[in-house]
Amino acid sequence: MTRTVTLALHPAFRVAPVRPRTFGAFVEHLGRCVYGGIFEPGHPAADEAGFRTDVLDLTRELGVTSVRYPGGNFVSGYRWEDGVGPVEERPARHDLAWHSTEPNTVGLDEFMAWAERAGVEPMYAVNLGTRGVPEALDVLQYANAPQGIALSDARAAHGHPEPYGIRMWCLGNEMDGPWQTGHKTAEEYARTAAETARAMRQEDPGLELVVCGSSSSQMPTFGTWEATVLAETYDLVDMVSAHAYYAEKDGDQASFLASADDMDHFIDSVVATADHVRAELKAEKRIMVSFDEWNVWYQHRAESRPPEGDDWPVAPVLLEDTYNAMDAVVVGSLLISLLRHSDRVASASLAQLVNVIAPIMTAPGGATWRQTTFHPFALTARHAAGEVLDVRIEAPTFANERFGTSSAADAVATWDETAGNLTLFVVNRDPGRELDLAVDLADFGGLSLVEALTLHHEDPYAANTQDAPDTVTPQSNDTIRVEDGHLAGALPAISWSVVRLHRS
Repeated sequence: MTRTVTLALHPAFRVAPVRPRTFGAFVEHLGRCVYGGIFEPGHPAADEAGFRTDVLDLTRELGVTSVRYPGGNFVSGYRWEDGVGPVEERPARHDLAWHSTEPNTVGLDEFMAWAERAGVEPMYAVNLGTRGVPEALDVLQYANAPQGIALSDARAAHGHPEPYGIRMWCLGNEMDGPWQTGHKTAEEYARTAAETARAMRQEDPGLELVVCGSSSSQMPTFGTWEATVLAETYDLVDMVSAHAYYAEKDGDQASFLASADDMDHFIDSVVATADHVRAELKAEKRIMVSFDEWNVWYQHRAESRPPEGDDWPVAPVLLEDTYNAMDAVVVGSLLISLLRHSDRVASASLAQLVNVIAPIMTAPGGATWRQTTFHPFALTARHAAGEVLDVRIEAPTFANERFGTSSAADAVATWDETAGNLTLFVVNRDPGRELDLAVDLADFGGLSLVEALTLHHEDPYAANTQDAPDTVTPQSNDTIRVEDGHLAGALPAISWSVVRLHRS
C-alpha cells in the first residue's frame, strides 16, 4: 500500500487572505483563567496592576490576535457593572455556571488594560441569558461612547476618559444549551438577539455582531437553530458562532486524530444553512462564521479541585487538562481546517488561554510553562501570511470508528507573494504509519527551504509539565529537502509539521 502524500498547489488557486482573527483566544471567569492566570497580584512577575508579565510574554509569543471575554457560560449570569468602579466597593456574587464565587476584582476596565498590554483585540460578550437590551446598551455605552453621557462619564471617572472602541460583540453564549442560565428556544433567542442587535446598531452602526449558533454540531437542534435565528437576525448581524471540542475516547486514537473531519463538516453545514437563509431572504451580504470556542477538551478527566469545605470557592482548579503530543497534533489539524475555510470563517477563538483547557499553564506564585498545544498554534499564527491556497491532497487512508475512513494526511498552505514566502502546514493523522511527502513547487519559481519543523513524540501520550516543560517541542525535520523544484521528506506517524520556503 502506498504511503506517499502528494500535495498539489498553485499560487493562482486561492481561498482567501489569511485572517489575523483566526488566531484568537478566550478568557473566561472560570477556574484559574483570570484569577491566578492573567491576574495574580503579589506574584514576583506581576506588574503594578497585578497582571502576570510572564503570562503576557507567553500570550504574545503564542501570537494571539483577539480575546473573547468574559464568557462563556459565565456571561449568562454576569452583571457587568459589578466589575467597574472602586475595587473595594465591588460586590462578590455567586457564579451559577461554574459554582464559584466571583469577587469582581477584574472587570471590563481591567480586561481592557490587560488587552492593551497583550496587544490583542477585545471581543466582548453581552449577557442575554438573565438580561437583555437595556443592559447590553449600558455596557456598550460604557465601553464605546464619548464622554458626555452618564455611563461614558462613569468610565472617565474610573480613569478611562477615551472610549475603548470595542468592535466585536457576541450576543450571548450557547443559548441553545439547557445548561445555560436563561436557556431559550431558538424563537425566543432570535427575538431577543434581534432586538438587542437593532438597539446596539442604533447606538453604533459600525459594530461587528456575532449571533449564537449551535454550541455543538451534535445538538439535536443543530441546523434548525441556525436557520431560525438567522431568519430573524440576518440583516442585523455579521457572524454566527460555532463551538466544538474534541477528545480521545476509550482509546480510539484513530477517530480522535480524524477530528478535523468533523470540524470541516460543521463549518460547511453552518455555511450551507446561512446561505440557504440568504437565498430565502434575497439578501446580498453573506453571514460569516465565528468559531469562537474550539479545542481539545477531556471533559471526563480535566482536573478539578474545589477547596474542601468551601462550596462556592474563588478561582478553584477547574478543567485543567494536561495535553499530550497527540492532542497537539489534533490542535494543529484543527488549525488547518480553520485556515482552509478562511473564505467563511472570519474569526476564531481557542478556548481558553490560561490554565483552563489552555496552552499556557501557571503555578500559583511560581512558574509558567507551555503545554504541547502551544506550539502548533504559535507556529501557525507566526508563519501563516498572505493568501490561503487551495491544496489538493492525494494520500492513503486509515480506518476509524467515527468516520469510517479518513485521509491519512491533511494540509493547507499560505502564499505571501510580496515577501516570496510559501508555508506548508501538514499533519500525518495515521496512528501507525510514517508517510512520505511529495510537493511540486515549480509554479512558485525558485523556492529554497528555510525551515522544516515537526512536532512528534515516540510516546503520543508524552506531555509537558512544570518539572519537564520541554518534553514535547517542535524539532527540525532534516528529512525534508527541496531539489529541482520538488519537495520531499518523511512525516512520522501522529505528527504535525510546518515547512517554510522562500523565493529569492
